[in-house]
Amino acid sequence: MKKFLFLMASGALLLSGCGDNGNDGGSDNSGNEEASDGPNLEATQVIGDDVEGATELTFWNFNELHTGFFEDAVTRWNEEFPDRAIQLTAETYPIDQMHNNLLLSLQSGSGAPDIADIEVSMFANFLQGEPQMLPLNDKIEPELDNLVESRYQMYAKDGQFYGMDYHVGATVMYYNEEIMNEAGVDIDSIKTWDDYVEAGKKVVENTDAMMTTVESDETWSFQPLISQRESDYFDENGDVILDNDINVDTLQFLHDLVYEHEIAELTPGGFHHAEEYYGYMNEGGAASVMMPMWYMGRFLDYMEDLDGKMQIRPLPLWEEGGNRSAGMGGTGTVVTNQTEEPELAKDFLAYSKLTEEGNIQLWKILGFDPPRHDVWDNEEMRADNRFYDYFHDDIFDILLDVRDEIAEVNITEQTSNATQEIQSNVMHSVLRDQSKTPEEALTDAADAVRSRMSE
Repeated sequence: MKKFLFLMASGALLLSGCGDNGNDGGSDNSGNEEASDGPNLEATQVIGDDVEGATELTFWNFNELHTGFFEDAVTRWNEEFPDRAIQLTAETYPIDQMHNNLLLSLQSGSGAPDIADIEVSMFANFLQGEPQMLPLNDKIEPELDNLVESRYQMYAKDGQFYGMDYHVGATVMYYNEEIMNEAGVDIDSIKTWDDYVEAGKKVVENTDAMMTTVESDETWSFQPLISQRESDYFDENGDVILDNDINVDTLQFLHDLVYEHEIAELTPGGFHHAEEYYGYMNEGGAASVMMPMWYMGRFLDYMEDLDGKMQIRPLPLWEEGGNRSAGMGGTGTVVTNQTEEPELAKDFLAYSKLTEEGNIQLWKILGFDPPRHDVWDNEEMRADNRFYDYFHDDIFDILLDVRDEIAEVNITEQTSNATQEIQSNVMHSVLRDQSKTPEEALTDAADAVRSRMSE
């Protein structure tokens, strides 16, 4: 797979266009697996405070689920390395507040935690100039052969790795097999998007469900598809390609699913993290939905009636030899240069997120597809758990099958602005209002981003 490219430009550090959570809509992080669907409440948890002589480290995040993951890591670390025991104070803040506070503390040279999570669309802000984070090459490079390298290149600059991700974020198709069977469609017969459209017509004709839903307030219906076709918002040089032919054609395809083929409808609530959508899907409103693998947790938490009915499959192909997935979302955990325990913090982070056991725990605790691909066929990964009970037992067989078909993503400091244009203007004008053609909407959005880049 190609390397991810982060392009740094001079100027002010911007965190514009970044959202809060999964309920308010219109934010470029509302669908991120790392952003909580609940209220963004502040929370602090001290882990290992009962261990005498433990070294204190601090960890900032914007999702309390990550505290649970690191709680397990601290417990295992302290049992294995009692002479280097850790007391971890994990502090959870609303996503905007955390990133703004972290950026300010790093710029000012004081007040930063030892370890912090940084959401992928905001990471470029922290790489401008001289990064105020410690390089992690000495931990990552020895393991690169076992890792999906692109998930680490996302957090790199000038050959230095600065972050460790929680997952691969492979995008898949979730099928309600009960509905598909009722429609007379074998989900394994769907190989291409043309097949998908024809299958959708059978679903609409023979059942009370639609084939799928298309977001009008978020990017999860659009971005994975253009990435699957090896397109993006920016090219490898950082130039805007939001309005290129592939993107226009892809947006037209989404429009046609709703208004020409009539096998899809706009997502209730506007996006796939809305309460209205959860209820709609739980009641059998649609036969399928395209989302990354980390979305499995949303089914378990909010769509209990679909337990045992859902199957995961690769994305249909656009063309023979193309990609059947796209890596979406991400959060890089970093060690800041203000830590007083650099080696301990780096060793602990590597222990938590680079080791085989750490990656297995990413699956067991968070339900994420771990970045270390050599654990995907590990026996422990196949042990019964709530995800297998819900989705059947072939999850990682599918992931292994598409491992080399996850296209690159080019992220720049303008990615948030591009995403905001897609969410606030493009999807609404093309899909909800139908006031613009895909070409008109994407041209306007691309021009707006180019204008900001020239300021």
